[in-house]
Amino acid sequence: MKSSIYDIEINGLSGEPIDLHDFKGKNILFVNVASECGFTKQYKDLQKLYETYNDRLVIIGSPCNQFGKQEPGSATQIQNFCEKNFGVTFQLTEKIDVKGDRQHMLYKWLTNKSLNRKKGANVKWNFQKYLVDQEGNLIDYYFSLTNPMSSKITKHL
Repeated sequence: MKSSIYDIEINGLSGEPIDLHDFKGKNILFVNVASECGFTKQYKDLQKLYETYNDRLVIIGSPCNQFGKQEPGSATQIQNFCEKNFGVTFQLTEKIDVKGDRQHMLYKWLTNKSLNRKKGANVKWNFQKYLVDQEGNLIDYYFSLTNPMSSKITKHL
């Protein structure tokens, strides 16, 4: 098991590796995203958050099809949807599982207190958010109803 968020390997939507070490010194907001969800409009506020705080914040969206099969698209379809409808310029990962037997290591770390040393939290639905500080420590998680521009999140930036 990985003890540091920075040791976890994940690929971008187009297949290239994302090196989380590159984001040391910045907060990282991880969000499991879906194109056909009632919360999909949060892409707009995630982009606004990214544009407002990009000097000290990285947003990483991870497409996931585990909740209501609301992310059925291919990598190309997801990328085109996000760019065309919401102008998304923040990082998107490959489509992953955020729970269950095939849960990606990233979400094992984010949801398991024994790994992140802060708290455990199962992913309940699309657009659940996990905020990590500049040193790679989990700050907190936020359910889907929490708007990305909420002071619950921005107060840490």
